[in-house]
Amino acid sequence: MPPSPYRDVAIVGVYNTLQARRIEGHDSESIATLGALGALADAGLALLDVDAVVSSFSAELILNLKLDPCTRVPNGLGIPALLQAAQMIACGQARSVLLAAGGAGLYTERGATAPWTRPSNEFVASYGLFTAAEFALMARRHMIVYGTTPEQMATAAAAVRNYGHANPAAVYHGRGPFTGDDILASRMIADPFHLLECSMTSEGGCGLVLARADVAADLRHVPVWILGGASDSFGPAYQIAPVWDMAGRDGYVAGRVGERAGLETLRMAGLTPRDIDVAELYDPFSFEIIRQLEVFGFCAEGEGGVFVAEGNTGPGGSIPVTTDGGTMSFSHAGINVQQLQRVIRGVEQIRGQCPTGQVTGAEVALCTNGGSGALFTDVLLLGAERP
Repeated sequence: MPPSPYRDVAIVGVYNTLQARRIEGHDSESIATLGALGALADAGLALLDVDAVVSSFSAELILNLKLDPCTRVPNGLGIPALLQAAQMIACGQARSVLLAAGGAGLYTERGATAPWTRPSNEFVASYGLFTAAEFALMARRHMIVYGTTPEQMATAAAAVRNYGHANPAAVYHGRGPFTGDDILASRMIADPFHLLECSMTSEGGCGLVLARADVAADLRHVPVWILGGASDSFGPAYQIAPVWDMAGRDGYVAGRVGERAGLETLRMAGLTPRDIDVAELYDPFSFEIIRQLEVFGFCAEGEGGVFVAEGNTGPGGSIPVTTDGGTMSFSHAGINVQQLQRVIRGVEQIRGQCPTGQVTGAEVALCTNGGSGALFTDVLLLGAERP
């Protein structure tokens, strides 16, 4: 294999601010600023060590933190933003790059669904389609074709929520423990999804710092290396009704979005699914866990429900999944924050620093964003060993 394009790039700092249903006194920019400062402190870097900022608030952070002159990249889209930061380091544009995201004060009309679940376009505003329904369409198709059951999806949700129940930093800490029956007893939101199979809403911020290998060698923590990453998209998210059999090139379909990206990421890293110790998967709805387990090769197509029902995703399972509680239980402070938080948890797992849900000896972590209902999936592989 050729040398990894990310051989000289490491994640050296991560930080989550307080995550809560509501955080008084903050807006999205201010809570993102706290996330940025926390990540730099975790790395042991000073403000003037930052060469570039990648964030929806990149220009504002440069001004407010007095980083100028500094490269600004206005990209807040989770794993793609992180890979862009890594590419800047790999090609010599920067020695260290700061990423930050925040969500606060966005969801104010609590009698309605969160605003990001109903983007204003012709198929949402006119027909009443919303995020839960879009993912539900994909889940129902899988149930019809493969016999996936409500009980299996409830088991997937219970495993994630129980990680959050045990995590003292989670918004829903102490709310469980949950059984599959508890999940199924919650009210229906969009058939087949019950309330406790859906992500929640919250507020909070986060930050990450990437650095070149020679910089990383002298910092506070053992570096966590980027082994590979890729993205799949079948079109604009939440603007058209998703269809499982929407055909792409080379035989790929929208219901298995992320499969090509997963294969490319593993090829880049020279690894197989069996080499992955923990999977910090995006968990907007219960079925998305089952779908991704199949897409990334942890089990065969159509067998994800049985795989989850056998306990493989919980503590001590063959592939622990979303060990901080994810968007169902840890936090869902808007789109940009939760996408980076999957990566933060992957870093914590490889460092061995998870206060709960730590996978013993974790050396390789898979992190994802997006899903079939959104028509995109982003994939990142992290490792303890330099590629």
